[in-house]
Formats: sequence, C-alpha cells, structure tokens
Amino acid sequence: MVLQDRARATREAIIAGAAAVFEEHGYGSASLAQVSNAARVTKGALYFHFQSKEDLARAVIEEQHRIVVAESEGILAEHRPALATMILMCRAFGLQLVHEPVVRAGIRLTLEATAFGQPVQKPYEDWIAAMEQLADRAKEEKQVRSSVGSAALARYLVASFTGVQMVSGVLAGRADVMQRIEEMWAILLPGIMHEDADEDPQALSGLVATESA
Repeated sequence: MVLQDRARATREAIIAGAAAVFEEHGYGSASLAQVSNAARVTKGALYFHFQSKEDLARAVIEEQHRIVVAESEGILAEHRPALATMILMCRAFGLQLVHEPVVRAGIRLTLEATAFGQPVQKPYEDWIAAMEQLADRAKEEKQVRSSVGSAALARYLVASFTGVQMVSGVLAGRADVMQRIEEMWAILLPGIMHEDADEDPQALSGLVATESA
C-alpha cells in the first residue's frame, strides 16, 4: 500500500512537472529532462511511468479533462436552473484557467496536438454534449427560446468560450479572462433568452463576476 501511494505521488508529481514545462515551452520545445527537473524525479522514475513525451502530453490532457469534468459535475449537482448552470460552468472553467497549471497546459496541448498525433475531440465533444443537454432543459424551463437550436447553441458557446480565453491569453496572459467571459454572456443572452424569462440578462451574466469574488 505504501509503495502504491508512493508510485501515485510520483506520477502526480511528474504530471504536474510536465504541465509546468508544456505550459511554458509548448510541446515541441519541451524535453523529458526539463520535466524530470521540474518534477524533481529521476529520469528512471519518469520512464517507469511514461515511455515518451507523447505519453506525458496525453496524460496532461487527460488530467486537465478530469479536473474540468469533476468541477462541472459538482455544479450540476447543485440543481440550479439550466441557464445559470451553463454560465457557472463557463465561470468554473475560466477560474481553472487562472489557477490550475494543468488546465492551462492541457488547453495549450490540445492546440498543438497535431505535433504528436493526439486526438483531442473527446473533451470538446463532452463539453458540447453537456451544454446541449442544458440548453434543452433551459428551453423546457422557458429560459431559452424554443426557436434556438440546442446543438447549434452548444457548438457556438464552446467555440466562443475557446476563442475568448485564447485571445485573453494572447493579449493579457488571461489576466482579464473572467471579464471577457462575462462580456461573452452579456452579448449572447439577449439573443437567446425566452421572452417570458424572469431573469435579468445582466444579472445572469454577472454571475461570472459575482461568483468569482
């Protein structure tokens, strides 16, 4: 049991070290020696857990997806109205981009995946599917207009969020990413909300800032 715990801790340290290296240098410029140094493990320990840089990159992407999914499941378990849930899921992802190096590294690696042949569709497909289900529920709750296609809204939302955080990363190192996510929702909500919805669009988009305070 002690050996298993030690091996698990070593693997986690390697993934954290790899995330730091991939985030700073990108996949192409990162080396296993840099990862070994960042993780403070020997090369032998690194190779025991991961056979190649490609394996490490896949592990970072998988860990990033696990972190995002776990947070999203927690938000879903709160059973809030669907539209507020969609906003809070985006808010949570934004906060993870600010505070979680593994998430930042995983996102960078998905954009560089052609360099190591890693399929990256699943995290996006899972996120789109979750948003589509929430959009369906938001229409049932008369928060989103019935004329809005749930699948189209989900794809647009994920694409918009991805673009917003990328541009924030380029221009401001994501220092303003929460403000940009709030702006995204402030622009989107008036065009999709049901005419009988009780919620104020500004108050809803403000959940991003309010819940981040």
